[in-house]
Amino acid sequence: MDISSGRSAFAVFHSDEAARLGMQREDRVALHFDGTRVDAIADYSDREVSRGEIGLFREVWQQKHIRDGEIIEVEFIHRPPSVEAIKKKLLGKPLTYNELYSIVSDIVKGRLGDIETTYFVATGFSQPWSIKELCWLAQAMADTGEKVKLAGTVIDIHSIGGMPGNRTTMLTAPIAACLGLTIPKTSSRAITSPSGVADTMECLAKVDLDISDIKKIAEKVGATLVWGGSLNMAPADDHIIRMSYPLAMEPYSKMVVSIMAKKAAMGIKYFVIEMPVGPTAKVHSQDTARQLERRFRAVGEHFGMKVKVVKLREVEPCGHGVGPALEARDVMRVLQRKDNRSHTLERTALRLVAYAAHLTGKYSFRRALKLARAALENGEAWRKMQEIIKAQGPNMKPSIDAEEIISSKVLTHDIKAAKRGYVTAVNNYAITDIARNLGAPVYKQAGLYLHKRYRDKVHHGEVLFTLFAESEERMDLALHALKKVSVFEIS
Repeated sequence: MDISSGRSAFAVFHSDEAARLGMQREDRVALHFDGTRVDAIADYSDREVSRGEIGLFREVWQQKHIRDGEIIEVEFIHRPPSVEAIKKKLLGKPLTYNELYSIVSDIVKGRLGDIETTYFVATGFSQPWSIKELCWLAQAMADTGEKVKLAGTVIDIHSIGGMPGNRTTMLTAPIAACLGLTIPKTSSRAITSPSGVADTMECLAKVDLDISDIKKIAEKVGATLVWGGSLNMAPADDHIIRMSYPLAMEPYSKMVVSIMAKKAAMGIKYFVIEMPVGPTAKVHSQDTARQLERRFRAVGEHFGMKVKVVKLREVEPCGHGVGPALEARDVMRVLQRKDNRSHTLERTALRLVAYAAHLTGKYSFRRALKLARAALENGEAWRKMQEIIKAQGPNMKPSIDAEEIISSKVLTHDIKAAKRGYVTAVNNYAITDIARNLGAPVYKQAGLYLHKRYRDKVHHGEVLFTLFAESEERMDLALHALKKVSVFEIS
């Protein structure tokens, strides 16, 4: 069957045979053929398969090279122990390393369906996780995938996300490489924002590289900016992200484990975490930020990693652009020293690099900050970004001017102020909602460009922000949404 579930292995039976066998949807079956066993989730249909046939989803027949007409033996099997472990956690009981490993392993192997995996994700909201469980879960995620060992001083700088338009990572990677540090940056696509680092970098270069390419580029150039989902590193996390995406929600426990497992698998030794804190950020209060800091540091210690958490009070996007191409333009404006660059984005990136360099013990914070600023101002960081783009495989010419990133064919619409006053609040939830309605991150050119910032003075009729869309339908959807939410509060 030319159908993909996206992850799980499915076996479809004719409904008559399913009834005869007493089969229920979501039952587990083992398929035996040619000395191979595949565990699958059972389903049934009246039309897609005939009696005596089994319909296999693409995940099974492509990976196992099964031919049409091949004889397969079917065996009913019990639900895996991982399901019992999930139930145990839902009831508020702690899990052992072996139980956590069974869950993670079964997610990777497709033995758990979307329903069970969603319940597992939900435990992060309903039941507290101990530090020991977080360490074990991160360990299990790292242990079920590939790992990398790199030469040099291997660091990472990571924003926990949740704030639109925060693309400091794409600045910190080339700047850190200019200081002689190795930063093999692997990032996710959007989870709770209109664009992830991978979505934004994809406007400039290929991001779906394999581990051997990443190792080669990181050791030669000093930095990579790639999508972690194309790798087999902590692979369970990418399946779990799919469960989190529809509601744009991510439990804090899952976030800590997700980030630390991937950094451990990449062999990171010095790790700086940018944590935006604000009323419409992912982390709302300083108390929550401090709790998260303790968890990050504890899991880091478990892996022998030095961790620095930088808590930043943020009430608005770090840059002006929100959406893949608009955020890429923001980054390039800083690297190319444009007059219209985001100074907030620049200042934040420089300080994060200085924290990371200081963490290694090679530089004082002040010295690292001075060197990082010099790398930006003398063009070294821009040249380093061009090296990264060339090495990964350019989607645009490496020397592209920032102003050429946005297509002349994209549709735009200015939103103007209905009254004069000052911007007294910025609703980041609304920004995310509008950007998604415009088509981000799937449509790279879609998103918003903010002309005004928090506390700016506004005149009646002045442009507050501009919408970008690739179709009239998407633009209409965003304009309709703007009737229900406000991006800026002006008073």
